[in-house]
Amino acid sequence: MMKRLSTTQLVPGMTVAEDVLTYDRQLILPRGTVLTDKSIMKLDLYGILTISIENTDGSASSSLFPQEQAYLQRIKKDPVFPAFKKEYDLSVDFLQDNIQRVVKDNLPLDINELLKSTLRVLGIDRGHIGILDLLQNMREFDSSTFSHSINVALICNILAGWLKWNSQQIELATACGLLHDIGKLHIPRSIITKPGKLSAKELVIIQQHPALGYQLLVSQSADEHICNAALMHHERCDGSGYPTGLKGNQIDPYAKLVAIVDVYDAMTATRVYRGPLCPFRVIELFEEEGFEKYEVSYLLSFMENVVNAYIQNPCLLSDGRNGNIIYINKDHLSRPIVQCGSEYVNLMEHPDLSVVSLL
Repeated sequence: MMKRLSTTQLVPGMTVAEDVLTYDRQLILPRGTVLTDKSIMKLDLYGILTISIENTDGSASSSLFPQEQAYLQRIKKDPVFPAFKKEYDLSVDFLQDNIQRVVKDNLPLDINELLKSTLRVLGIDRGHIGILDLLQNMREFDSSTFSHSINVALICNILAGWLKWNSQQIELATACGLLHDIGKLHIPRSIITKPGKLSAKELVIIQQHPALGYQLLVSQSADEHICNAALMHHERCDGSGYPTGLKGNQIDPYAKLVAIVDVYDAMTATRVYRGPLCPFRVIELFEEEGFEKYEVSYLLSFMENVVNAYIQNPCLLSDGRNGNIIYINKDHLSRPIVQCGSEYVNLMEHPDLSVVSLL
C-alpha cells in the first residue's frame, strides 16, 4: 500500500514508494529511498509538489536541531517583532481578501494597491534583525499560500536591490513574487492532500497551476513579466522544470528571480518535524545542485548576501560545538570560518563538519 502526500507533509523516516522524477524524466529519488531532511529539501529544490510514499508510520523528532528554536525565540522577544508581525498579518489578510475576490468574483486586480500594502512591511523599523529572519518567523505562524506569496514578494524586492536593478524593476519584481502562485487557488486542496495514488487527470491539474495563474493574470491585463513569472517560476535553466521545459534565455528574467526566492522560502519554512531551517543548510544544497538550474548571477548574489548577513552570528556546528561565524569563504559560501573559543575552524578544511543552526 502507498499514499500520495504533498511535500509539505513529508517527514524524515518515510520511504519513497515510486521513483521520483523531474518533469523531463530525470531521477531525483529512487524507489525505496528513506527520506531525510536533506532529501525533502531536494524535492523543494526541484519543484516537486507530491510524491508517493509507502503506507508506514515514518516519523522523526519534533525538531532535528532544537537550538534553531532558541534562535527564533530570541527574535520573537525583540521589541521590533510585534510591530513587524502586525503589519505583516495585515498585508497577508489584505492580499487574501483581494485575490479571493479576483478569483471567485472576477473582480479587477489592483496590483498597485497590493504592492502598497506589501511594501509597508518593509517600512517597519527592524532594528538589527534581518528581514529574512523575521520572515522565517512569520511562516511559523502562517504557512498559507498568501503568507508564502508575501515572503516571496519581499525577498524578490531585496534580491532585485542586491542585483542593482532600478526602482521600477524592483517594484515589478516585487509584484511578480506577490502573484507568482495565484494559479494555486484554482487547485482544490483535496487533490493536493488526497491519500492514495492520484489519477492522471489530478496530476495534470496540479502541474497546471502555473498555466492557470498565467491565464488569470493575462485576463486581468497584468504586465507581461508578472504573467510570465506565474507561468515560468517552476521552469529551470537546464530544462528540467515545468510546465513546458524551457531552458536558459527562454525563461523570463523575472521568473528566474522568482524561482530562486520561491524555493528558498519553501526550503526554509517550518515543517511538521522541525522549525524554520538554518540558511546555511539551504545554501549548501544550492551550491551542490543549483547552478545548472538557476540563473548563476542571480543565485550567487542571493547566496553571498544571505550568508554575509550572518557574520559574527553565533552558530552550532554538527559536532556540537558553539562558535561565531567570522569569515565567509567565497568559493564555498555554506562553509565559513567559525571561531570556537580560541580555535578557528575553517569548514572548507573539514568536510565532515557543517553549520547546522544559528544561535
